[in-house]
Amino acid sequence: MKALYYEAFSGPITVAELPVPEVPDGGALIRVAASGLCRSDWHAWAGHDDTVHLPHVPGHEFAGVVEAVGAGVGRWRAGDRVTAPFVNGCGHCEWCRAGQAQVCPDQTQPGFTHAGSHAEFVVVRAADLNLVALPDGLPDAAAAALGCRFATAYRALTARAGLGPGEWVAVYGAGGVGLSAVAIARALGARPIVIDRSPAALAAAARVGAEHTLQAGPGVAEAVAELTSGGAHVAVDAVGSAETAVAGVLSLRRRGRHVQIGLLAGGLPVLPLDRVIAWELDVLGSHGMAAADYPAMLALVASGALRPDTLVGRTVGLAEAARLLPLTEPAAGITVLDPTRA
Repeated sequence: MKALYYEAFSGPITVAELPVPEVPDGGALIRVAASGLCRSDWHAWAGHDDTVHLPHVPGHEFAGVVEAVGAGVGRWRAGDRVTAPFVNGCGHCEWCRAGQAQVCPDQTQPGFTHAGSHAEFVVVRAADLNLVALPDGLPDAAAAALGCRFATAYRALTARAGLGPGEWVAVYGAGGVGLSAVAIARALGARPIVIDRSPAALAAAARVGAEHTLQAGPGVAEAVAELTSGGAHVAVDAVGSAETAVAGVLSLRRRGRHVQIGLLAGGLPVLPLDRVIAWELDVLGSHGMAAADYPAMLALVASGALRPDTLVGRTVGLAEAARLLPLTEPAAGITVLDPTRA
């Protein structure tokens, strides 16, 4: 098969001919139709994730068709059209049995713990637990985003922050997961404000439903508080920096909820815990979403209230994806790899 491939962190990314992965017991081999280029792929390539072992094939959010299943798989067969969350639970531990596979201590992650989906084929382990059937009519490129960015944003806003209709949500960062959070917030009847340093990203946020957009910089938390008459009910850091994490907390009104999605590659922030205590703020982590939680999100998609296709900017082939993945400044919107293209 053809796949993106690198042998050193921050090293060259090539289009390589590699063996098709073997199908493990309990797992499934997926023929990839579309695979999203995500900021987390960059973190893995840059060496920020200690689960990645070299040499490596990146990619963790995808849509495709089951090619083959391993021994013991009962729910899936060749030809089924599927996606999967980027966190794959083991299926046996107490967390998986409780429907919380996203924190499984024995989790696997395509594109991190093993070869990923920027390839013609990818393996999903514990397929009966982790695969998700895709609805007819949802394009492959849009479906690919459901594995990471939309799922991550959906669970962060619903299961973690409990975002309700009419509430203000300040979203720091208008990359793929930030834009997904805006679209989901609007679908839930909430009022998103987006903060980013890129005018193009802010314009994209406005197109998908941001009620206000603000240029990142000094005083932005105060600007959010002024727009919302006292602060946002929910803040989301979809960037992952000390600056955005602190600004998110400071953007909240009393008893507000901050959700940390962005990976903190540059060191841990010093959060204003005096404000957290005095205002009874909640600081929450969010790590993907289990396959068991997809039906509610897919129902929003089926209703037309949530349209992941509006976030897909362009589709590229393998060679262009190899050029784009190392870039530190991702394009606005979601870029998707079609592994059948050169």
